[in-house]
Amino acid sequence: MATNISLLNLIGQPFYKLLIFLLHLLIRHSARVPLSGGLSRIRLTIPRVIPAQAGIYIILLLSIFIYFSIFHNLPNPGDLTTHPPKLTTQILDRNGQLLFKIYKQENRTLVSLNTLPNHVKNAFLAAEDKDFYSHNGFSTSSIFRAFSKNIYNFFTVCQLSTTNCHLEGGSTITQQLVKNTLLTPQRSLVRKIKELVLAIYTEKTYSKDTIFQMYLNQIGFGGPAYGIQEAAQQYFSTNAQDLSLAQASFLAGLTKAPSKYSPFGAHPELAIDRQRFVLDQMLSSRYISQSEYDQAINALLKFSPLEIEIQAPHFVMYVKDILVDQFGENLVNHGGLIVTTSLDLDIQKQFQDFITTEVNRLSNLNIRNGAGIITAPQTGEILAMVGSKDYFNSSIDGNVNLTTASRQPGSAIKPINYALAFELGATPSATINDSPITIHLPGSPPYSPRNYDGRYHGHITLTQALGSSYNIPSVLLATKNGVNNFISLAQKMGITTWNDPSRYGPSAALGSLEVKMTDLAVAYSAFANSGVSTPLTSILSVQNPENKSLIIKKNQPVQVIKSRTAYQITDILSNNNARTPAFGTNSYLNIKKAKVAVKTGTSNDLRDNWTIGYTPNFLVGVWVGNNNNSPMSRVASGVTGASPIWNKTINYLLEKVRP
Repeated sequence: MATNISLLNLIGQPFYKLLIFLLHLLIRHSARVPLSGGLSRIRLTIPRVIPAQAGIYIILLLSIFIYFSIFHNLPNPGDLTTHPPKLTTQILDRNGQLLFKIYKQENRTLVSLNTLPNHVKNAFLAAEDKDFYSHNGFSTSSIFRAFSKNIYNFFTVCQLSTTNCHLEGGSTITQQLVKNTLLTPQRSLVRKIKELVLAIYTEKTYSKDTIFQMYLNQIGFGGPAYGIQEAAQQYFSTNAQDLSLAQASFLAGLTKAPSKYSPFGAHPELAIDRQRFVLDQMLSSRYISQSEYDQAINALLKFSPLEIEIQAPHFVMYVKDILVDQFGENLVNHGGLIVTTSLDLDIQKQFQDFITTEVNRLSNLNIRNGAGIITAPQTGEILAMVGSKDYFNSSIDGNVNLTTASRQPGSAIKPINYALAFELGATPSATINDSPITIHLPGSPPYSPRNYDGRYHGHITLTQALGSSYNIPSVLLATKNGVNNFISLAQKMGITTWNDPSRYGPSAALGSLEVKMTDLAVAYSAFANSGVSTPLTSILSVQNPENKSLIIKKNQPVQVIKSRTAYQITDILSNNNARTPAFGTNSYLNIKKAKVAVKTGTSNDLRDNWTIGYTPNFLVGVWVGNNNNSPMSRVASGVTGASPIWNKTINYLLEKVRP
């Protein structure tokens, strides 16, 4: 039976119907069996027919598939001379109050390529596409290099951690230009092929200098800065044509991931590492001499103050990093997303005021900075996050978020050690001998821990030992129950920074290993939540301009200790009599209006001072110290540093905030 159909009729049908129709023809004319026949009959009869007709239909099918997938509605490279409108992403608190707009506008001032000094142009070529002037829009070597690295990453890094699993793109400057201006942020093989095709078309449409000029005027540098001129103004208060080699290499490195490499972000050291990489590339490509390299490496970069309208800046940057990691820079920066966060701006402002005021009052104790976090332990929602006493104070590295930085917790880690003991059968009423001990470890000097008060207290209960935070009992428990078991439980409860077994030892039970405040909040949530550790949540919802909800990846709560163990720890930490010998009757830790569990911690070298406590509805963690690790005064202690801030905050929450 002959089948007649015009190409025009085919193209007019929905694409999926076309595919079904062609498969229909392929099966009938190649297999010579009715469509109602069994699959086994088709498999048996297909090999008997020389695939002449089948080949024609396969080629036709593939051709139409390629056309509709790649070439149909392909953007015109001529549109590169115009800039499509960008939509503003808004980050809101839980009550709809605006925290930040990304980006309210794109500041862009066009510059001509011939006005830029060679070291500016060469910095971007070295960082992004050193073969730009010799390829035809794509680089075969870059593609194979990226492919090889992706294969390696997939079978190594990606198998260990999805968080650290990042795949390389291998895009040329031309590909980046068309990707950022003509295509959607969708990540797919088809999008990548479109990018490749458009890059070739673009190279045939424009000269190399024109493409390079459009790229430098289009690329984003973080914040509202788009194009090399506005980037020079935003970061260095200068013009693009006046950028030094050090400044140009920094900006060239920034474009790869503006949030990650921002000098105003949580890890400004990454920005300098990236700048060094660019300079290394410039030197190896002979764009600069060794003396120019040395001078640029040693140059001190002075950044202009970041002038932006922003509420809760540390939290906003924390949220933005999560958004970028899940949705990509382009969608976050220009996708018009409405992001509702867990933060309560009223609580945030009060918490910030408590921290700033108290840290300023403690300057005579050589305490220059403070940070804190407030969460709802049952849900993990972050209600407030204060990363420093002043985000915009560069003298204290105020932009660094100390709630996500690694610091020694001191005795604040002890409840996890006692939780292990209770999990293994010990009880709060069990006794332990607080007397001098010396521990001998192979390859290490003898270790003789001492209590904070310099005294020994003989046989005491575990309630008294933890309540008064004596050191020797904590070390005894760790050695008895196994330091590795203690480390394992801490990791299970949420501590993510303990990854170096060579540093494990009895002193870990006294807080010698660094932790993040965010991790400690997750661990303590298990005590407040019947043994269930609840991961932190900062984003409640994300909607695109069409009011479609985007899915945010969230980790699930996990039962990490028995509910009885959580109750025992909470009972001890809220027992004012148990801590009276060490802290007195009426310390800042004693909250009279409610049962509140609380623990302090001070690192052995007086660089870190903590207080963390909770009710079933609120968890408050506070840290004071110095970013540069200089020690606080000897007068600073668990009840004179972070505790006053914690006390004011928990009382405020109990009085003013309904759970």
